[in-house]
Amino acid sequence: MSSREGAKPVVIYRLGSLGDTIVALPCFHAIAKTHPDARRVVLTNIPVSSKAAPLEGILGGSGLIDGTMAYPVGTRSIKALWQLRRELQALGADTLYYLTPARGLVAAWRDLLYFKLCGFKHIIGIPLTPDLQTNRTGADGSLEQEACRLARCMASIGPIDLHATALWDLHLTAAEISAGQRITAPLNLRPYIAINMGGKVLKNDWGQHHWVQLLQQLAPQYSDHGLIIVGAQEDSVRAQAVGAHWQGPVVDACGRLSPRESAAAMQQARLFIGHDSGPMHLAAAMGVPCIGLFGDNDRPAKWHPYGRIHHVIHRMSGVQTIRVDEVAQLVHNSLLTPRQNAQAS
Repeated sequence: MSSREGAKPVVIYRLGSLGDTIVALPCFHAIAKTHPDARRVVLTNIPVSSKAAPLEGILGGSGLIDGTMAYPVGTRSIKALWQLRRELQALGADTLYYLTPARGLVAAWRDLLYFKLCGFKHIIGIPLTPDLQTNRTGADGSLEQEACRLARCMASIGPIDLHATALWDLHLTAAEISAGQRITAPLNLRPYIAINMGGKVLKNDWGQHHWVQLLQQLAPQYSDHGLIIVGAQEDSVRAQAVGAHWQGPVVDACGRLSPRESAAAMQQARLFIGHDSGPMHLAAAMGVPCIGLFGDNDRPAKWHPYGRIHHVIHRMSGVQTIRVDEVAQLVHNSLLTPRQNAQAS
């Protein structure tokens, strides 16, 4: 019997979609390091929105997880919860890592009771105190980033260095890297910029007219640069309309790549510009400097891309109040700086 066959499986409870998964990436690495020989199964939701990529589409193939189980979010069915209990018990795991976003102390204690009834003896990371439930507030009034709160919850397995590049590694496969290279081939080895204009939250949308004005301002100075537009299939119409204003070669990759292939396609980008959405966190994980456009959906800086190489305009008066010239200036400043390979330099 191999050591992997002999080790008990562990379960990781994580709800959310693309961006939620990426901010938890360092924790997944820490769990894999703690349980290198165990089968690691993620209990997660199956998103309804087509723009919210399933967790397995982001971490599947990375070696960080070995599979997923569906969690019936919002169910009040005793039958469904009992069936899930039976499935969890069948795994033979006695350790569960709780990485789901904080939903209040009542929900945390309820989850603790349920998972104890499922047979888990060790439940790690569950936020049972007000401090672990909330993102701490800094001296400037900004909120602690979610990656930091999750790392605090996981303190019992050791410190997690969020500045370590290796902890943001998606472990892309050769096939995924090849898919990224194929889609960027029309850029003819030019330096290129990646953008995403989609996202599943409407109030985070900067608006097509702003994107057109931005590209019109940037295009003359960066005509030697290519442009790749990433997103879901339904973002393609906007991508083609906005991309028509770029002077260099343009690749509309919307709906043509898996999330991991999108990461591969953006890997060599000089810069990413986008809304508060999953592709921004995906680009940040690849070490691409990001310009994030945030509105009043959340207070800064809970969901900002992690790392010192990124720049964010966060306008609590609404994302629509961000001026085109503000973004253009950040683009100029960023492109004047050589691309840094570190996640946080």
